[in-house]
Amino acid sequence: MNTPNSPFTRAQLLPQEETLEIAKKKGDLFIGIPKEAHFQERRVCLTPDAVAALTANGHRVLIESKAGKGARYSDKDYSEAGAEVTNDTAKVFSCPMILKVEPPSIEELDMVNPQTVLISALQLKTQTKEYFEKLASKRITAIAFEFIKDDDGTYPAVRTLSEIAGTAAVQVAAELMSSADLGTGMLLGNISGVPPAEVVIIGAGTVGEFAARSAIGLGANVKIFDNSITKLRCIQTNIGRPMYTSTLQPKNLVKALKRCDVAIGAVRGANRSPVIVTEPMIQGMKSGAVIIDVSIDMGGCFETSDVTSHDQPTFIKHGVTHYCVPNIPARFARTASISLSNIFTPYLLDIGEEGGIENKLRFDKGLKNGLYFYHGVLTNKSVANWFNLHYRDINLLIF
Repeated sequence: MNTPNSPFTRAQLLPQEETLEIAKKKGDLFIGIPKEAHFQERRVCLTPDAVAALTANGHRVLIESKAGKGARYSDKDYSEAGAEVTNDTAKVFSCPMILKVEPPSIEELDMVNPQTVLISALQLKTQTKEYFEKLASKRITAIAFEFIKDDDGTYPAVRTLSEIAGTAAVQVAAELMSSADLGTGMLLGNISGVPPAEVVIIGAGTVGEFAARSAIGLGANVKIFDNSITKLRCIQTNIGRPMYTSTLQPKNLVKALKRCDVAIGAVRGANRSPVIVTEPMIQGMKSGAVIIDVSIDMGGCFETSDVTSHDQPTFIKHGVTHYCVPNIPARFARTASISLSNIFTPYLLDIGEEGGIENKLRFDKGLKNGLYFYHGVLTNKSVANWFNLHYRDINLLIF
């Protein structure tokens, strides 16, 4: 019975018991890991150990046969860890959540079901407008792992792959220097009575820091160039020892390049890496010197650089050996796979605990930073500006 002039009944107006918060229901994920079809991509998103952790928490993992072959993980390793192994590529792409290293091709997206969650690299500079239109038509929720932020504001995937690239650059240089066909036969190390090898590193970011660590560890004499005094100060603090650092003064750089045995380019730009070392500077380098252009995926910072592959990684110009492979971490596929797996696994376990991707995105700003498509709606302003597409602010879609 309603009280006079009130739309509520007497029972509705009586004090009610406090309603307790309903606990979030844990979700069971079904993750598909297809075999990477991209040229010379050998990495895999999850190691067997990571798969074992996920399956132990009630999640399902469906992996395409030989997906881990490039990183020396067999199908048996994955099946023993609890994964389901299949030869059916379409079946893997039909999973509700897909994990990839490289972004899927248009043909692969045709196999993806609507409302799928896709976690992969975005590689904005290599994409086409058609790729984003296909994601929109399938109403896909897509996360780019290179844009995921950590609690301290860094990008963990970018940093870990940069660490590999920096360390690998010195290792590759050492191999090329000792090569009978390409190198001078010089050891990249410090031997009593023999002057150490000279290594010039251009760029004091993560790649530059780990290249410097490796070269110093071998006993080389290292010189680092960067226009950021803050970065040069940080690299000395992080390595924990004083070393030769300089801003990009042409006179100092030319002098260092003439004397060096190895030059490593690790400079990034907003759209393209700036060309720091001109062709005349390279003509003045020692015969048999080695150039490792780590920033070749952004155009390269040596004027003579041209993209090479893991099958034919080098060429010689002006007597200098150039190594310009854009995907250096793929050469060290097992290390790179473990590093990526270490990043993915905690996020996947948290997504399951939170009851799905929606809840995890709602409370995790770092993961939300990596989101560029939400149920087919573009949420990344950079992508929208690059391809002249309409976008919506994710904070207006997720409360």
